[in-house]
Amino acid sequence: MKKNKIDIISLGCSKNLVDSEHLMRQLQASGYQIEHNPSRVTGEIVVVNTCGFIRDAQEESINTILELGEAKRKGKIRKLLVMGCLAERFLAELTEELPEVDKFYGKFNWKELLADIGKAYDESLKAERYLTTPSHYAYLKISEGCNRFCAFCAIPLITGRHKSVPMETLLDEVRYMVARGVKEINVIAQDLSSYGLDLYGEMKLPELVSKISEIDGVEWIRLHYAYPTQFPYEILPVMATNPKVCKYLDIALQHISDKVLANMRRHIGKAETLELLRRLRAEVPGIHIRTTLMVGFPGEGETEYGELKEFLKESRFERMGAFAYSEEEGTYASRNLKDEIPEEEKQRRLSEIMEMQEEISLEINESKVGQVLRVIVDREEDDYYVGRTEWDSPEVDNEVLIEKNDDIVVGEFCDVKITEAMPFELIAELVENPQN
Repeated sequence: MKKNKIDIISLGCSKNLVDSEHLMRQLQASGYQIEHNPSRVTGEIVVVNTCGFIRDAQEESINTILELGEAKRKGKIRKLLVMGCLAERFLAELTEELPEVDKFYGKFNWKELLADIGKAYDESLKAERYLTTPSHYAYLKISEGCNRFCAFCAIPLITGRHKSVPMETLLDEVRYMVARGVKEINVIAQDLSSYGLDLYGEMKLPELVSKISEIDGVEWIRLHYAYPTQFPYEILPVMATNPKVCKYLDIALQHISDKVLANMRRHIGKAETLELLRRLRAEVPGIHIRTTLMVGFPGEGETEYGELKEFLKESRFERMGAFAYSEEEGTYASRNLKDEIPEEEKQRRLSEIMEMQEEISLEINESKVGQVLRVIVDREEDDYYVGRTEWDSPEVDNEVLIEKNDDIVVGEFCDVKITEAMPFELIAELVENPQN
């Protein structure tokens, strides 16, 4: 156990990671030695930033806490603190069931953690972060919460109403990150589409993205988690014409059946969804769309599932993830809809659409063979370098495996020629003189 050292374990999504990075910067400024996601905890204090979104994430958080509680009983940890979404959602239950935790903090009161260890929150550092990602990319969380209240989603129960971060604070944060070598800004929020409504009375995503692009050192801006209802179409000309904005959009559509979408309380139907996709592809040529689909939601019979499969075939999403519905405590669906589809049938449907997507992804990747693409290099492996195109978000999307070459530098951009395609990877070689 090392005194004056705090280990931070961050679970769940990139939005959680941003919270951890803000906390770590405050701790670092207070004189603590910080380690993020250590392979073995050695600090006298351990902080777990939990995820409470879905059942699997909740179980991971609980198991992590239990393991650390055992380490505390053995004297390897002096203090165990827990924060984040799971603590926000189930504070009373966790406090009673996990007495080995010294204190729980919700998602928004983590500043109390600093006070409890004798360090005051420093407002002058609010735009600063202890970056845990590779030095060339980072995440920028532009808002918290959600006003949509989809039937299946517990996020509003955890995070509350949508709340935008002031634009100038975000721009200061980008300047801070760029000064430390960050080139790629991955803009994230539970609902990008609503950015600015609460602060400025109108959607401000296009203005924010344009201002980020004006900061020297920013080379790529990528947008994650737009909402299809009341989509801010003003962002499309920015994506189409601004060379720093990646032609990539992460927008979870969930389903296409009018019946299922109504049950999900998505406030959008099939016709509007198809029109949205038509405009995205027409107004931003070359755009790659990442979406998320859900199978097995109440009301999804064979007819509705067939609609979903046909939609997947016709839409040919470049990137797609999928989930089988699981009932979440406290949601509208858990209170008002019967979860009648057997789990094995949900899993069958999930496997089927993922197999369909694998074929689609392979065909799209094969169309890139012979093309010269700009990639950013994330890391070096034994046999190749690993990079990403503008159409690939870190950790969740395709990667480009580049033949070893002494001119390749991790964290820098380079031009590569695609020589081979697989469903979720491209093989490439460096183009040594791209101007030729």
